[in-house]
Amino acid sequence: MIYAVGYLIAINLITFTVYGVDKWRAREGRWRIQESTLLLLAAVGGTPGAFLGMLCFHHKTKHLKFMAGVPLIFVLQIICIWFLFYR
Repeated sequence: MIYAVGYLIAINLITFTVYGVDKWRAREGRWRIQESTLLLLAAVGGTPGAFLGMLCFHHKTKHLKFMAGVPLIFVLQIICIWFLFYR
């Protein structure tokens, strides 16, 4: 259980940071991080970090793929956790 908590903390810190880096790169006109990578980080447990990154950095907030996708991924993760532990 402690490893799962450590993993979730780490993946969310990484995801939040990556969203910030991508926003910085966008402003600087530099090479960007692929949208699929940003969504993948959310899908592997980084949804809170992704959502906080979107809000704090005002990043990808105009993209329906992210504004609907990240919360949808989170709901699907909650459903999966529920099935794993309570069924």
